[in-house]
Amino acid sequence: MNKAQLIEAIANDVDITKAAAAACVDAFINNVTKVLKKKGEVRLVGFGTFATAKRKATTGRNPQTGEAIKIPASVQPKFKPGKALKEALN
Repeated sequence: MNKAQLIEAIANDVDITKAAAAACVDAFINNVTKVLKKKGEVRLVGFGTFATAKRKATTGRNPQTGEAIKIPASVQPKFKPGKALKEALN
């Protein structure tokens, strides 16, 4: 499912326009992004938790040349599924 399909599904489920559903999806994405930028987390009970994790700098290899390269430290987004989501899938 892509973003357009998600918007259409939400619009049909809640009986709102696609434009309103698109605004809701965009607002959700923007707000989760803002919280993660501030190193916070978003917990949706039963669904899961969006958080960040620090990744240390490492040394890697260029697969074409075999040359060693430095991979800088970074902050990665993480998602941990909640119990209800896990149970729904199994």
